[in-house]
Amino acid sequence: MNVEQIEKLIGIVEQSSLTEFSYKDAEVKITMSKLEHPPVIGAVSAVPAAPAAAASETAAAAPTEEEDEALLITSPIVGTFYSAPAPDAPAFVKVGDHVKNGQTVCILEAMKLMNEIQSEFDCEIEAVLVSNEQKVEYGQPLFRVKRV
Repeated sequence: MNVEQIEKLIGIVEQSSLTEFSYKDAEVKITMSKLEHPPVIGAVSAVPAAPAAAASETAAAAPTEEEDEALLITSPIVGTFYSAPAPDAPAFVKVGDHVKNGQTVCILEAMKLMNEIQSEFDCEIEAVLVSNEQKVEYGQPLFRVKRV
Protein backbone atom coordinates (compact mmCIF):
# COMPACT_ATOMS: atom_id res chain seq x y z
CA MET A 1 0.00 0.00 0.00
CA ASN A 2 1.49 3.36 -1.00
CA VAL A 3 1.16 6.82 0.56
CA GLU A 4 -1.53 7.96 -1.92
CA GLN A 5 -3.69 4.95 -1.09
CA ILE A 6 -3.28 5.59 2.66
CA GLU A 7 -4.17 9.28 2.23
CA LYS A 8 -7.25 8.33 0.21
CA LEU A 9 -8.26 5.83 2.90
CA ILE A 10 -7.87 8.48 5.62
CA GLY A 11 -10.12 10.84 3.63
CA ILE A 12 -12.79 8.17 3.25
CA VAL A 13 -12.76 7.38 6.97
CA GLU A 14 -12.87 11.10 7.90
CA GLN A 15 -15.95 11.64 5.71
CA SER A 16 -17.75 8.56 7.02
CA SER A 17 -19.62 8.01 10.27
CA LEU A 18 -17.16 5.30 11.26
CA THR A 19 -15.43 5.81 14.59
CA GLU A 20 -12.86 3.05 14.04
CA PHE A 21 -11.40 1.30 11.00
CA SER A 22 -8.83 -1.51 10.63
CA TYR A 23 -7.15 -2.99 7.56
CA LYS A 24 -4.70 -5.88 7.44
CA ASP A 25 -2.99 -7.81 4.68
CA ALA A 26 0.24 -9.82 4.47
CA GLU A 27 2.45 -6.71 4.54
CA VAL A 28 0.46 -3.92 6.17
CA LYS A 29 -1.77 -3.38 9.19
CA ILE A 30 -3.58 -0.03 9.56
CA THR A 31 -5.89 0.99 12.38
CA MET A 32 -7.62 4.39 12.49
CA SER A 33 -10.00 5.79 15.06
CA LYS A 34 -11.72 9.11 15.62
CA LEU A 35 -11.35 10.57 19.10
CA GLU A 36 -14.62 11.54 20.75
CA HIS A 37 -12.81 13.56 23.40
CA PRO A 38 -9.43 14.59 21.98
CA PRO A 39 -6.60 15.81 24.20
CA VAL A 40 -7.26 19.21 25.71
CA ILE A 41 -5.22 22.06 24.34
CA GLY A 42 -5.58 25.46 25.96
CA ALA A 43 -3.81 28.74 26.32
CA VAL A 44 -4.44 31.69 28.52
CA SER A 45 -2.45 34.87 28.29
CA ALA A 46 -2.48 37.79 30.67
CA VAL A 47 -3.20 41.04 28.88
CA PRO A 48 -4.22 44.13 30.82
CA ALA A 49 -7.43 45.71 29.58
CA ALA A 50 -7.13 49.19 28.12
CA PRO A 51 -8.93 51.87 30.09
CA ALA A 52 -12.15 52.95 28.42
CA ALA A 53 -12.14 56.67 27.70
CA ALA A 54 -14.46 58.72 25.51
CA ALA A 55 -12.85 60.81 22.77
CA SER A 56 -14.24 63.98 24.33
CA GLU A 57 -12.53 63.30 27.66
CA THR A 58 -9.21 65.09 28.00
CA ALA A 59 -8.29 63.94 31.49
CA ALA A 60 -6.23 60.77 31.58
CA ALA A 61 -7.97 58.19 33.73
CA ALA A 62 -5.83 55.68 35.60
CA PRO A 63 -6.79 52.04 35.05
CA THR A 64 -8.87 50.66 37.88
CA GLU A 65 -7.94 47.56 39.87
CA GLU A 66 -10.73 45.68 38.08
CA GLU A 67 -9.25 46.44 34.64
CA ASP A 68 -5.78 45.30 35.76
CA GLU A 69 -7.19 41.84 36.48
CA ALA A 70 -8.76 41.39 33.02
CA LEU A 71 -7.30 38.48 31.04
CA LEU A 72 -7.83 36.91 27.64
CA ILE A 73 -8.32 33.25 26.80
CA THR A 74 -6.67 32.91 23.41
CA SER A 75 -6.78 30.29 20.69
CA PRO A 76 -3.88 27.80 20.94
CA ILE A 77 -4.45 26.66 17.32
CA VAL A 78 -5.90 27.71 13.99
CA GLY A 79 -9.39 26.29 13.62
CA THR A 80 -13.15 26.78 13.83
CA PHE A 81 -14.69 28.06 17.09
CA TYR A 82 -17.73 26.25 18.50
CA SER A 83 -19.45 27.67 21.58
CA ALA A 84 -21.42 24.47 22.29
CA PRO A 85 -20.82 20.70 22.13
CA ALA A 86 -23.59 20.27 19.54
CA PRO A 87 -25.71 22.58 17.34
CA ASP A 88 -28.81 22.08 19.53
CA ALA A 89 -26.95 22.21 22.87
CA PRO A 90 -26.54 25.29 25.06
CA ALA A 91 -23.21 27.17 24.96
CA PHE A 92 -20.45 26.02 27.31
CA VAL A 93 -20.27 29.54 28.79
CA LYS A 94 -21.90 32.92 28.38
CA VAL A 95 -21.17 36.43 29.64
CA GLY A 96 -21.44 36.58 33.42
CA ASP A 97 -20.77 32.86 34.00
CA HIS A 98 -18.31 31.88 36.71
CA VAL A 99 -15.89 29.28 35.33
CA LYS A 100 -13.85 26.85 37.42
CA ASN A 101 -10.27 25.81 36.72
CA GLY A 102 -10.39 23.00 34.13
CA GLN A 103 -13.92 23.77 32.94
CA THR A 104 -14.46 23.60 29.15
CA VAL A 105 -15.22 27.02 27.65
CA CYS A 106 -15.39 26.11 23.93
CA ILE A 107 -14.32 23.66 21.23
CA LEU A 108 -11.87 24.41 18.44
CA GLU A 109 -12.04 22.15 15.41
CA ALA A 110 -8.79 21.65 13.55
CA MET A 111 -8.30 19.03 10.84
CA LYS A 112 -11.54 17.26 11.81
CA LEU A 113 -10.41 16.96 15.45
CA MET A 114 -12.45 18.61 18.20
CA ASN A 115 -10.19 20.23 20.82
CA GLU A 116 -11.86 21.20 24.10
CA ILE A 117 -10.42 24.46 25.42
CA GLN A 118 -10.44 24.73 29.19
CA SER A 119 -9.91 27.57 31.60
CA GLU A 120 -6.63 27.37 33.49
CA PHE A 121 -7.99 29.22 36.54
CA ASP A 122 -11.25 30.29 38.21
CA CYS A 123 -12.69 33.30 36.41
CA GLU A 124 -15.79 35.16 35.25
CA ILE A 125 -16.59 35.52 31.53
CA GLU A 126 -16.71 39.25 30.72
CA ALA A 127 -17.05 38.96 26.93
CA VAL A 128 -17.18 36.34 24.19
CA LEU A 129 -14.98 37.85 21.47
CA VAL A 130 -15.81 35.49 18.56
CA SER A 131 -19.02 34.10 17.12
CA ASN A 132 -20.02 30.46 16.75
CA GLU A 133 -18.47 28.69 13.73
CA GLN A 134 -16.03 31.57 13.16
CA LYS A 135 -12.54 30.74 11.87
CA VAL A 136 -9.89 31.73 14.41
CA GLU A 137 -6.14 32.18 14.22
CA TYR A 138 -3.40 31.10 16.60
CA GLY A 139 -3.26 33.55 19.52
CA GLN A 140 -6.59 35.21 18.65
CA PRO A 141 -8.52 36.28 21.79
CA LEU A 142 -11.63 34.14 22.33
CA PHE A 143 -12.85 35.37 25.74
CA ARG A 144 -12.15 38.31 28.01
CA VAL A 145 -12.25 37.07 31.58
CA LYS A 146 -11.68 38.35 35.10
CA ARG A 147 -10.12 36.26 37.88
CA VAL A 148 -12.41 35.55 40.80
